Amino acid sequence: MLEDLTWVEIRARLRGGATAVIVPTGGTEQNGPHMVLGKHNFIIRHTSTQIARTLGGTLVAPVIAYVPEGRIDPPSGHMRFSGTISIAEPVFEALLDATARSLRAHGFRTIFFLGDSGGNQRAQAKVAQRLSSRWRDEGIRVVHVGEYYAANGQTAWLRAAGETPQAIGGHAGIRDTSELMAVHPRGIRTELLRPGAMPRLKRPGHDGDPSRASAARGRKLIRLKIQAALKQMRAVLAAQRAEAGR
Repeated sequence: MLEDLTWVEIRARLRGGATAVIVPTGGTEQNGPHMVLGKHNFIIRHTSTQIARTLGGTLVAPVIAYVPEGRIDPPSGHMRFSGTISIAEPVFEALLDATARSLRAHGFRTIFFLGDSGGNQRAQAKVAQRLSSRWRDEGIRVVHVGEYYAANGQTAWLRAAGETPQAIGGHAGIRDTSELMAVHPRGIRTELLRPGAMPRLKRPGHDGDPSRASAARGRKLIRLKIQAALKQMRAVLAAQRAEAGR
């Protein structure tokens, strides 16, 4: 993690060939009564560091915790629930742009945007495409690692294990709850996962059946995310090396 190194240590790594960097994006959003607001941040910090260690020659920027979560006034999306922090899409794009420009200025040649939340994906893809086109002649690539989120095989794996789409859910259900159980169990209010223990709220903030989550499932689901990201990122790095060798 960049934040755990001194500038001298980072310079040494750059000179030693560690010119790839991951920019992880999470979020600060409600996740039902049973899960803390920092869910995405805990998960993406874990997965991004594991990916960087596996790739080699790769550092990890600080997790971006403020992302689009809905309209602020009047509130929409996750902003309807206490504690959520949202920024406008153009602000998020500007933050990604400035982050990438900073990293480029220091000598990073491959910048990966890795987002753990669905609301982060569009801006990441847009900024990555724009900057890659602008910096292509310099041999610098900015990449949205969309496979991590959108093509990781998690739903198919859970369906094969007998779960229905209704039980899996789309937010703070089996997948999210299992992943956080695996990397940050203190972020789960396990007493609420017992049958009948979840408070009856008009807007509970989650869907699916989080009571069917487990740390074992979370470890498998996280591996699927990491494998999907590594496949895409390795292909990018291989293509970049081939272009440099021409």
